[in-house]
Amino acid sequence: MKFNPKEYNRVIYVIGSLKNTNVEVVANRLRKDMGPDVEIFDSWKSCGPDADDYWRDYEKAKGLTYKEALNSWAARHIFEFDDFHLQRATDVVAIMPFGKSGNLELGVSLGRGKRGYILFNETPERYDVMLGFCTDVFFNYEDLVVELKNPSIEVKNLIDVNAIKSQIGEYTVPSLKGSEEYKKGYSDAVAKLYGIIEGKK
Repeated sequence: MKFNPKEYNRVIYVIGSLKNTNVEVVANRLRKDMGPDVEIFDSWKSCGPDADDYWRDYEKAKGLTYKEALNSWAARHIFEFDDFHLQRATDVVAIMPFGKSGNLELGVSLGRGKRGYILFNETPERYDVMLGFCTDVFFNYEDLVVELKNPSIEVKNLIDVNAIKSQIGEYTVPSLKGSEEYKKGYSDAVAKLYGIIEGKK
């Protein structure tokens, strides 16, 4: 099956914890409220709430240290998947509560010049002045949507989707999967893909 994603000029990446069930609730509301011309990306959530725990236990059962596990094929592919879509995004919305990964994703996105927001589920007991790095923070969903719909926001898609499709489409479900020809072709396609990404930064 050929990879044929819909093209969007605006992509909102929803950041959050795998165990936070409010992520998909907010993402689905955003899909409805932002309309069909805006992609709401939360596909990282499809692996389920315990994916990180299973990955940790799997690598520990093989005798790997945490550092070694971070350099495993599984970890690298998952990291590249998330980072690819973070780079593709025009905005990121972090849904509280979230942990270290969410903070890193939000910070990296802001550093790349994207708009980054936090949606709180409640007012925290401890205040944090470094939230000043964010584009804005919100304590109710409706105010967030007003901001995201602000017509003065400049939308710029950072990744050429057509270029991505042309580079990796034929390797999505190849007939030669597992063969040396497939491995070389897939590696070449991924290398070209990340060349495209690097050129768009």
